[in-house]
Amino acid sequence: MAFRKALQLAVCGLAGGSAAVLFSAVAVGKPRAGGDAETRVVEPPAWAGAARPGPGVWDSNWDKREPLSLVNLRKRNLESGEELASRLDHYKAKATRHIFLIRHSQYHTDASLAKDRTLTPLGREQAELTGLRLASLGLKFNKIVHSSMTRAVETTDIISKHLPGVCKVSTDLLREGAPIEPDPPVSDWKPEAVQYYEDGARIEAAFRNYIHRADTKQQEDSYEIFICHANVIRYIVCRALQFPPEGWLRLSLNNGSITHLVVRPDGRVALRTLGDTGFMPPDKISRS
Repeated sequence: MAFRKALQLAVCGLAGGSAAVLFSAVAVGKPRAGGDAETRVVEPPAWAGAARPGPGVWDSNWDKREPLSLVNLRKRNLESGEELASRLDHYKAKATRHIFLIRHSQYHTDASLAKDRTLTPLGREQAELTGLRLASLGLKFNKIVHSSMTRAVETTDIISKHLPGVCKVSTDLLREGAPIEPDPPVSDWKPEAVQYYEDGARIEAAFRNYIHRADTKQQEDSYEIFICHANVIRYIVCRALQFPPEGWLRLSLNNGSITHLVVRPDGRVALRTLGDTGFMPPDKISRS
C-alpha cells in the first residue's frame, strides 16, 4: 500500500519536484514471519539526480537567460516594483529563434581518414534535394553554421548554392563524436570512456553556445541552419527539450534530414520536425 500510494502521488504530480521521488519510493516485498512487510529502496536512475528537474518540471532558466536571474540580487531587493519591472523588461528576449539542424548527406564510410570520407553520388543528390527544400520554405535565413568535417563541408557547399547570400561559418564544436554514454547501451558501438569525456564536453559546449533564446537586442525572428552530424543533433534535441540526454541514441536520423527547433522569447522550446526527409523520393533515402 505504501508503494502504491507513493506511485499514485508521483503520477499526479504531488510527490515533489524531483524524479528521484518516484524511484526512491518504498517498495513492498514479501511479508516477514512476524507479519511486517519487508521494505527496500529502489535506486533512482543516473539521469534523475538532484541537479536536474523531475519529469514534467520545466527549468525556465535552462539557458541562463531568464530575466529574473540576470538582475543583480542586491539591487533587486532595493528597487521598487516599478523599477524592477522596467529592468526585467530590458532583459527579456523579443524574438523567436528557428533552428534548422541538418544531418550531412551519405558519405563514403570506408575511408580510413575523416578528411577522405567524402560524399557519395547519392549523398550529393540528397544535399541538392535538401537545399531545394530549404529554399522552397521562402524563409530569410540568417546564417549557416556547419561542422568542419569533410562530409558536412561538402553538404554545406551544395545546400548553400540554393540559398545565395547566406553567410557560412565553420566550427569544430559541431564535429561528430560520442556525446554521452547511451542508456540503454548498445552492443555494436562502444567508444572508450575517454571519448565520451572529450567529445561530450565539446558537444555540450556546442549546445550551450548555439541553442538558447534570442539575444535581447534581436528585434526580428531569426532562421538559422546548422549542418552537422546525427549524434550531435540527437543530443541537442534531447537537451533542448529537457529529456534525459542519455536517450539520444534512441532517435534515428536519415542523411540530409531536417530537424526544426523553435526557441520562444520566454525560453519555451518546441520541436516542429525531427529528421524530416519527406521531400526525398524513397529511393534517395539513406541512414548511413
